Amino acid sequence: MKRGVLSILLFIVWILLVWPFKEYGIDYQSILAGAIISLFTGYIFGVGFTESPHKFLGIKRYLWGIYYIPVFFYYCLLANLDVAYRVLHPKMPIKPGIVKVKTKLKSKSGITALANSITLTPGTMSVEVKDGYIYVHWIYVREKDIEKATEIIVRRFEKILERIFE
Repeated sequence: MKRGVLSILLFIVWILLVWPFKEYGIDYQSILAGAIISLFTGYIFGVGFTESPHKFLGIKRYLWGIYYIPVFFYYCLLANLDVAYRVLHPKMPIKPGIVKVKTKLKSKSGITALANSITLTPGTMSVEVKDGYIYVHWIYVREKDIEKATEIIVRRFEKILERIFE
């Protein structure tokens, strides 16, 4: 099942990449090449693809994924403005440090997506993931308490990622 799900997802990506086929119709050679390459790649790499391939069949997960994109960009924009303020300020008000935050996510994919979201947000960077905790380098440490730091850094992403990956 893992190989089949991966092949289908790869074929969908292929179709999206070559979408404007031709002016006069569908390019059947491109579709055939995409199908063959997707099946071949899915067969080779499908074993290590995911722990739970049945989760890819839930349409609600995709809708939550689409919802996550503007939420992530919003917090990314706020963080960009915050970092720009700190860089341009004459006194450069930074208080860097590493804080420990807790996550409720259990799946490896969910924890990875959360850690990547934290890292892609300017001013924070995931340093290590260990035993349900993520160690985050923060450009301006506002809270050292695990629960309060978790609320500031993690919860905004975790609520949505939980619906996508758990």
